[in-house]
Amino acid sequence: MEDTNHIKDGWFFETCSMWSGMGFALEIEQVLHKEKSRFQQIEVFQTKNYGRMLALDGIIQLTEFDEFAYQEMLAHVPLFAHPHPETVLVIGGGDGGILREVGRHDCVTHIDFCEIDEAVIRVSKQFLPGLACGFDDPRVNVNIGDGYAYVREKKNQYDVIIVDSSDPVGPGEVLFQKPFYQSLKTALKPDGIVATQGESIFLHKECVTNLAQITKQLFVHQAYACIMVPTYPGGNIGICLGSLGPALKEPARKVSETIQEQLQYYTPRMHAASFVLPVFAHRMLDNI
Repeated sequence: MEDTNHIKDGWFFETCSMWSGMGFALEIEQVLHKEKSRFQQIEVFQTKNYGRMLALDGIIQLTEFDEFAYQEMLAHVPLFAHPHPETVLVIGGGDGGILREVGRHDCVTHIDFCEIDEAVIRVSKQFLPGLACGFDDPRVNVNIGDGYAYVREKKNQYDVIIVDSSDPVGPGEVLFQKPFYQSLKTALKPDGIVATQGESIFLHKECVTNLAQITKQLFVHQAYACIMVPTYPGGNIGICLGSLGPALKEPARKVSETIQEQLQYYTPRMHAASFVLPVFAHRMLDNI
């Protein structure tokens, strides 16, 4: 087995200053790929029980076992909350999973995609074709570059913007700050919706509160949804949403049988239920 700083005795160990005093481990069988791009360390592993796993700078981004939970909810909650999304921007998510889910919506006519690290796209196409199939959609327009710089040039252009960012360390740090969200708002059409990776209500209280404050200041409607993802630390991750018009906590469109049959996590009931948070989280977010 290839040497890597995160592997010991056949186990991948994830530790991070963002969840001090806590770690997470998965048993692996093989290191499939390892490279240092201009921006980050990219690794792909074959795990023993959870399929292939993508890690960036030693932090798990996804496993084939449960990636559908995150991809479906981050994409379909904002898309179904919008009555008729046609133009969509996806920032980050070089694995292609969000694009795969956005592509299920026939009403969407154009999808802009911006990823800072071309290497993530290349590696995902080679090792994670079940997600990278999202790039095969002819509606997708791929842009390699900084998502913040890209969105600053857009005005009143998108019905939905989805930000599939890594954690707020390294190249993803700017995507958790107010100027970025101001640019997202400017890039939206008058009834647009933005949805961003919102970290964990258990492990990242300060980050979640900060995102909620920003979106509450900038948008007509603001909400935070929670997703169960077993291979993320704490077993959960959130979506921070802001809307310039449509309500967020119920679907605005019927989910067709064709789409529902393709999904493993999202349903209209799950859409609504994801906004029902533990009482500590409601207290934390309602008082900002």
